[in-house]
Parts: sequence; C-alpha cells; structure tokens
Amino acid sequence: MPRHMSPQGTSHSQTLAMTILPLAQASAGETEVVWLSAPTCLLVSMQEKKIFSIYGHYPVIRAALRKKGWVEKKFHFMPKILSNIEDEVVADSKYAEIKENQEIGLEKTDDIHDVMSRMVKNETPHLLWTIKRDVVDYHSLTSDQMLNHYGKTASFTTKIGLCVNMRNLPWYVQANPNSFFPRCYGLCTESEKQEFLDDFRRTVASSILKWVVSHQNYNKSKSKSKEAKHSDPINKKVSEPENTDSKLRGLSGQLVDTACKVCEAYLGQLEHEDIDESETGTEALSEAQWNDLTQQYYSLVHGNAFISDSRSYFSQCQALLNKITSVNPQTEIDGLRNIWIIKPAAKSRGRDIVCMDRVESILELVAADPPATKDNKWVVQKYIETPMLIYDTKFDIRQWFLVTDWNPLTIWFYKESYLRFSTQRFSLDNLDSAIHLCNNSIQRRLKNDKERSPLLPGHNMWTSSRFQEYLQKRGRGTAWGSTIYPSMKRAITHVMRAAQDHVEARKNSFELYGADFILGRDFKPWLIEINSSPTMHPSTPVTAQLCAQVQEDTIKVVVDRKLDRNCDIGNFELLWRQPAVELPPFSGSDLCVEGINVKKAKKQMPHITNLNLDSLSDPQPLKAQSPWVGLELAGEPPGPAVQPDWKPENTKVLSSSWSAPVQKPLEKSCRARSVHALPACNYQHIDIKTPRSGFTKAQPVRHLDPHFLSVHPLTPVLQSVKTVEGSLSQPPRAPDVFLGELSADKTTPTHRA
Repeated sequence: MPRHMSPQGTSHSQTLAMTILPLAQASAGETEVVWLSAPTCLLVSMQEKKIFSIYGHYPVIRAALRKKGWVEKKFHFMPKILSNIEDEVVADSKYAEIKENQEIGLEKTDDIHDVMSRMVKNETPHLLWTIKRDVVDYHSLTSDQMLNHYGKTASFTTKIGLCVNMRNLPWYVQANPNSFFPRCYGLCTESEKQEFLDDFRRTVASSILKWVVSHQNYNKSKSKSKEAKHSDPINKKVSEPENTDSKLRGLSGQLVDTACKVCEAYLGQLEHEDIDESETGTEALSEAQWNDLTQQYYSLVHGNAFISDSRSYFSQCQALLNKITSVNPQTEIDGLRNIWIIKPAAKSRGRDIVCMDRVESILELVAADPPATKDNKWVVQKYIETPMLIYDTKFDIRQWFLVTDWNPLTIWFYKESYLRFSTQRFSLDNLDSAIHLCNNSIQRRLKNDKERSPLLPGHNMWTSSRFQEYLQKRGRGTAWGSTIYPSMKRAITHVMRAAQDHVEARKNSFELYGADFILGRDFKPWLIEINSSPTMHPSTPVTAQLCAQVQEDTIKVVVDRKLDRNCDIGNFELLWRQPAVELPPFSGSDLCVEGINVKKAKKQMPHITNLNLDSLSDPQPLKAQSPWVGLELAGEPPGPAVQPDWKPENTKVLSSSWSAPVQKPLEKSCRARSVHALPACNYQHIDIKTPRSGFTKAQPVRHLDPHFLSVHPLTPVLQSVKTVEGSLSQPPRAPDVFLGELSADKTTPTHRA
C-alpha cells in the first residue's frame, strides 16, 4: 500500500483516523493480513507489545516489521557511537547513505508512520535492532525486550578469541580443530612466539620434502597442459634447474637429510616416542643450524637454488610425507612457500592484514609495536596456499547463521550464501593483500584485472546456487551437498559449542552472524573467521537479493515463530538444538550446616554489684538472649576445663557481663537454634518469666582470675551442626541441659539440638 500523505490543511490526528494499515495475524498456520484503521492498529500494537526501535540503516527490517503490524518508536538523535563505528555496514555504505543513516532521526515528514512513532514516544520498545550491542544499555533491558545481540561473544567473533577457543575445542567436542580451522597463534607472549617459531621451522622441513617430491613429479610430466603447469605449486625456475645450472646455487643432500630428521622427530612427538628418549639421544638443532636451514630453504623455494641429487631422496621423502599427511590434516594447505597471514587481533574488514613468508619479518613486525599496545594485538595464521580457484581467481564464501538461544544452544543455518571474488588473478609470487583477501571492503576499491577471466562477474559475486551450477557443469555437482555444505555446518556447530560457556546467555536475545570460509582443492571448507553484525548493505545485485532475504527470514524465526512453531521460516533450517539434560533424582542427605553466630559484645557493661529483678522490665524472652550463657545448673558440679584456644578477649567480656553464676535451671527455650531463630542481643537482658526465687540477690562482685576460664563452667555458644547422613555423631542427651554444657566424660563441648 503506498504511503498515505496527509493533505495540506489536514491535522495529523485527522490523517491518522483516515488511514488504514495492515496487521498480520497468524491463522491456522498461515499469515493473514487484516487491514485496520491507524488508531486501531496503534492500539493493537501497544497491547500486543509490537513496538520496535532501530539504530542504524536497516530498511528491510523496518519494512518487515511494519508489515506485521509493528509500530516503530523512532529516536530523534543518533548515538555518537554510530558516527565512528568501525563496522562493515558503515564501511560498505556510500557517503549519501551514511549521511542518511546519521540524519534519520531528524527527518520530519507527514508520513503516517512518523505520526504513530510520535504517539508511542513514551512507550517501551519491545524489539531493538542495533548495529552494535554497545549502542544500548544492555543490562537495563527488561526480560520481555528483544535485542539482536548477545554479550561477551569475543570468544569467537574476534581473531584472538577464535584462536584461543579452537585450542579448547577437544574439551567440548570430540573433533580436531586442525581439520577445519587453520592453525593460529597469538604473538603477544613469549610462549606463543616460540610455538609459532617451532611450527614455522617444522613447516620448513616438510616443505623441503615437498620440493623433492614435486620436483621429480614435474620432471616426469613435462608434457602436461598449460593449465596443469599453472596449478603446479613449484615455481618454474625451480622446476627446471638442469637448464639453468650456471645461474642457480646447488645445495647438497645434507639439507634433505636434516629436513628428514626434523620430520621424523616431529612424528615421534606425535606418537609420544620422545617421552622415554634418553638424554644421549639425537640432539635438536641449534639456533645456528636452524638459521642455516631456513636460509637455504628460502633460496630453494624462491628459485635461487636447487638440490642437485634430489632424485635419490624421492622415496624417503614420499614415505615421510605420507606419514605426516596421515596425522596432520593441514599438510595439503601448507603448500611450499610457508606463507602466514598476520592480522590485528580485534579489527575487521581486512584492515592492516598482511601476508609474509619470512619468519624474521613477522617477528620484527610484532616487535615494532610499543609495549603498551602490544597486548593481544597480532594474530598469525597459516595461509591456505592451495585454495580452490575459479578461472584462476581466489574466492571465499560468506555463510550466515542465527543463534536464538545459548541455553539450550539453538543454531539456525541459512541455506543460501554467496561467493566473493578477488579482483586480481591468484599468484603466490605477489603477497599483496589485494590478491589474497576477498573482503568486499578491500576489493570494492580496486579495479578488476584485465587479465582476469571475462567469465567472472564484474561485481565479483556469485550466489551459492550459481556456484552449484558451475560445479555441475564440471562434473562435480555433488561436491556442494556431500562435502562443502555439511562441512560448514559441522564447523559452525563445533565453534558455537566451544564458545557456549563464555557468552552472556541472555534470554529473549538473538544474533545473526556471518562466517567466512575458503575452499581447498579438495572442496574442503576452512573456517577463517566469524563476524558479528555482518554487512547487509546491497552493494551488488547478489547482496541486494540475499541480504534482504536473510533479514526477512530472521524476523520470521525470532518474531513469528514465538506465536506459531510451524510458521514459515524462509531459508533457515535448524542446525543444532542442544538436547535437554535430565538431572538424576537426588536422594542423599541435606548437605547443609546450621548454627548460630558467636559475636562479641558491642560495648562492655559496667560491673553489676546489686541485681534487683523488680527493676528489670524488659519482656525479651530468654531464647533471644546472648548466646553467651553465664549460668550453671543448680546442684551440678562445674564442667571440665575449656579448651585452651579461647582468646583472652572472651575472658574480658565474661568478666564484665556477669559477676557470679546464678543457680537456677534454665527453661527449654535456651536450646540451640538456627541463626534465623536466635538473634544476638545485649547481655543485660534477663528473662523476667524465670521464677524470682532463684534471683533474690546477686553475689558480690569478684575480680576473676586470669585462669578463671579453665575452671569456670561458662562456655561460648557453639554452632549447631546438622550432621550428614552416614557421618559419626553422638546421640542427643536429655533436653534439660543448656547450650554450651561440657560433657562430664569428654574434653570437647557437646552440641545440643
């Protein structure tokens, strides 16, 4: 229905009364659109809690909610965080769209939705859709307010968080993270640097073996087509050393022997053979030997040297590589060049990302940062040197998924995704980020290479459906359904299960994420990173179609499905819902401890010389008196000595509170009670209900001997402990003994209940 503009001279209230708006209602599993007048629609929206607010430029979300009868509460200001936000949404927008986004709250039109927005300006929005979670006060939201973000998701939405989280994956899932996530290290601690250095050196050794094997295979297949030569990982200069012996440096077979020893030691570590190795065993290489091995490797893979007698090492190298491949699933993607990609730990959109293949350059880059800004800044990850190419061009896959609950974990996977191509042809000779990073925020600033295939789209994007057609034409149509799609689903499930304990699992929240994958030559997807607030800007015809579709389907899942579990959810499918864990019935003892606190008097009382009960009128019962009961039973001898661990300050309190013991049995109300039933009180209170015959006159004041406690029957109140079933405990005695009495045949106080 076209927007209804109020005619000139017509008030907003008259315009509102004349306007009819749609209201979506669920009926028998289908959505029925009912047209109501604007006041009625507004009233229904307020009663059904259908008021939403949007921070940012999300026209699709706004239109989808309005179709369902929701009313927007617009804000007449934009948070400052949006003007400086470093996010793909703002980065991919044009200047005019950014300006529109910043001034959206200042627009004043006669649109009917603006009128309704002003009428709900004092209402609480029940759905908030924001670019970033920090835009709103997350912890001040009520339980019935929906938000499109979760808190504390850095464990998988940042590069350093995902790197650390994948190392802990085996504790949560029986899966090997190296099978879908390229190994990664943080370069901000010495231990992490050393682990990366060891990995780089091991890769140097295995790459030397690959050079030997690939070199021999290349010599046996010189008659291959030009396309096969292009896909071969060996540099052409290195592949034909016999024709350029005069220009290249010849390396001895000792280089291969050393590389084989390093690989054998690595395999032994994986098999735990190094545990029982004696100190006289094979010693590791020294730093000087490592440096010499690394420099020779650089010359070899960059075409400046060759191994003259590499043919004699072919069988040995091939056998070792087969063993390494069986235990290391990343052997194929390692390639020959030992290239690593260095990323800022918490930045997005490919900013400051570089590719390097020399370890000294990588460590120098990290060391150049000031110590104050070095913490968790750099992450180094193994670059996939053997990616799947389409028309000699690299691409990655943006895959959406939605989390609607973290407890139980509920994940929805989107059936459609899209491919992002590089503007340049793929080559390992040039490590420019424009060639190796497919982020649209980087590629959109570049022009397509003239040498690139004309079969690729000018806007550098394909839908996943178009990609499946491409595979079908090449006889690999089953690769998507059998390998690519299910492997991406497994990777996302593993990551989310490992991150579950770190996320702030707020109920009534949800979040849409964008995961980036790169395919290997064997069609196996490798997870690169996961983005929160993925870009939804229609930058190309592909994103204009898919981004709008995924937003509408997200509203179906988080809004419509609350009312109807069988409603249409678009292209989302339930990927994972954590099964409910049934707790076993508890039949053991009530493991709790009950008792009363022992407190010192707040202030000392003056000595009492005469005690006249007639002057005491406090009706406080004895059960609320101080737990320090300075009375002994009439006719009973004093108890045994108190343990010597009582502190001297307790003696002072006793001497100032009571001058002499009163000889009269106490009532049963003096028994041990819970701390909730027996609060502490001052010592001057005495139960007036006690018969006066036992309180005719107090004894004269006597100064107590410092060792008085060793013979005096007064003892502090001990906590009453509720025993655990099966534990040793003494049977209860007669109830006419007051709390704190010492047993005549024991040396420890007896607890009374």
